[in-house]
Parts: sequence; C-alpha cells; structure tokens
Amino acid sequence: MSYIDLLTQLKNAQAVGKERIKYSFSKLDEKIVSVLVENGFVAGFEKKGRGPKKFLDIILAYEKDRGAIDGLKFISTPSRRIYKKHQLIRPVRQGFGMAVVSTSQGIMTDKEVRKKKIGGQVLFEIW
Repeated sequence: MSYIDLLTQLKNAQAVGKERIKYSFSKLDEKIVSVLVENGFVAGFEKKGRGPKKFLDIILAYEKDRGAIDGLKFISTPSRRIYKKHQLIRPVRQGFGMAVVSTSQGIMTDKEVRKKKIGGQVLFEIW
C-alpha cells in the first residue's frame, strides 16, 4: 500500500465521521502521519502490533463536526515522480494548506523545505 491509499482512507473516514482508523505500518506512512499530527490534520497515532503484523492506529481530527482535511491533491504518484527545488515550492492555498515533501533529510512540510533551502519529491498538498 502507498501513502496515497493512507491519505484517501483518512479523508474518507473523516467524511463519514469515524473516530479512528487502522492502517498497515510502513516507515514512510509513520513519518507522513507524524507530520500531519504536527500540523493538526490528524489528532494522534499509535504504532501497535509486532513484526509483520504492525499497524498504525490513527485518531482523526475534527473541527466543529467537520473533518480537518478539506482537500487533497496528489502531486507525485508511483508512476510519475515530481521533484522540485526549494525556490519552486510555493505556499498551498495562500498558506492555509501545506505540501509534504520527501527530502534527503526526511519528510518535511513546504515551509520547512523553504527554510532549510533543500528540494525534494513533492508528495501531496493538503488543506
């Protein structure tokens, strides 16, 4: 499964009002969820299980009975990867959203990438 499946499940679960979801564990997904927690799109998560049966238990965030995720736009896909320099990564929705970028220093938001002046693969935009 890819990060695209994870984000789609998050958005769909929020649309129907679920409190939490379980998702199979990968290090990339764990880092993406931790960035979403830091920015308020997800309330929290726990890593559970052992060995090949590890999974992420993700607690969804809501604002006034609406999901915290209003929209998603996937930039890079497994078949088409988009890399950008830090100068070309622009604020999402005039700063109300964020882009998540995979860099040589890990998964970061667009603001962190511009601050550290490093580029990378733009994974998705969320608002």
